[in-house]
Formats: sequence, structure tokens, C-alpha cells
Amino acid sequence: MKNFLRRLKFYGLGFGIGLVFVFFFFQNRGCTWLPSNRVKNTILGRVVVVNESENATFKKNGITTDEIVEFLNDGDVEFGKSKKQGNPQVYSITKDVNGKEVELWFTIPADGYISEVKWPSGSIFKAKDSDKGMGRMIHFPNVESLVYLDSNKRLTCQQERLGLIAPKEIVNRLKKTGKVDFSRSNLKAQPYPKQYILFTNKKGVSIETETHWYQEHIQISEFILKDTVDCNAY
Repeated sequence: MKNFLRRLKFYGLGFGIGLVFVFFFFQNRGCTWLPSNRVKNTILGRVVVVNESENATFKKNGITTDEIVEFLNDGDVEFGKSKKQGNPQVYSITKDVNGKEVELWFTIPADGYISEVKWPSGSIFKAKDSDKGMGRMIHFPNVESLVYLDSNKRLTCQQERLGLIAPKEIVNRLKKTGKVDFSRSNLKAQPYPKQYILFTNKKGVSIETETHWYQEHIQISEFILKDTVDCNAY
């Protein structure tokens, strides 16, 4: 019995030291089971987008793209200020920036792969996904083979015309030039929400496509542009 209690004491001591390392040295990043980290990981698992209409506001307040992502690394989720129900859910995350506490809102639409970051305005409980303007893609989830392409002949033909054979190349182009057209997207579409995105290929040709979220992948069924009109025969 004494040996058991001794082992239990050492176990408790080791466990306590481990918690100290996790909470203070690793800033909770290893505790994916914590509610705040679950929220941030959910957002980081989506494409984070900033509406271009808010670029001036972020710039005026000295918030860069890198700093927005840092909110998701070591910011504090304010559950009491957040819209935890409905579609989209909207979470308030605060962080100290240059000695000043700054608050940003991040949306989580149901079954969509876009999380829109907003500068707080009005009531968070009335905040909605944008339905106007263009959104700049600033963060992508760390998912292998993020883009999934249908295997139909029409899409293959379009890929050949556009020089976009490899899905990784499409991801690279999205990271460099990707935008979301909020006005043409339909988050209420059935059986799944649709996001209309634009990007350019290496030759600078503008490419448009309607996409949806499928098992942690951005699924593309076809590209929309005049240069591939001869692929319509398939």
C-alpha cells in the first residue's frame, strides 16, 4: 500500500509539472481539448478571409495579415461576448497588440470552408457573412491535398488548357492571388454551401470557379472562363 501511494505521489508530481509546461511554457497550444483552443483550431482549419472593404480599417489600426493569424495562435476567446449559436457562429478573440488590447471577430459558417475576420462593428449577435465585395485569402489550413479535383473529362480538358494539372499548383496560386467573390457565393445552397473564388495562373490569366467543402478539401467541379469553351463538348 505504501509503495502504491508513493508511486501515486510521484505520478501526481510529474503530472503537475507537465501541466505547468503546457500552460505556461507552451501557452496552451498543446491543449486541443480546451474550449478556446478548439475554437481557434476550428478557425485555423478553414481559409481565413478579409473583406477588401475592411482593408483600410485594419491598416488604420496597425493590424497586419500576420498579426491577424497571431490572434488564432495566442489570442483569448471571449466566450461571453461571442455568438455561439446560429449560422454563422461568430467568436470574439482579443489580443494585446503594441500594448493595446484589440478585439477581432471570426465567423464560422456551417459546412463552409471560409472563416471571415471582421473588425467589430455594432452587435456581434447581428454579424453575418459578407454578401458583397471581394475577400482576400490570408490563411490556409494545414491539410494535405487541400484542393480536390473531380475526375470528369470536362475538368481535365479545362486543366490542360489552363496549365493547372497539379492540385498543389492551384493551392499555390490561391495563396498568391486567391479571392472570394462574396456576391456570387451562396452559403445557403443545398446540399452544401458554395463559394465562388477567383485566382490567376502563372501567365496572369484570371480563373473563376465555384467550389464547396468536402471532407476537409476544397472541391472543384469546373472552371469558368471563355478560354475553355471547347471543353463544353464533354
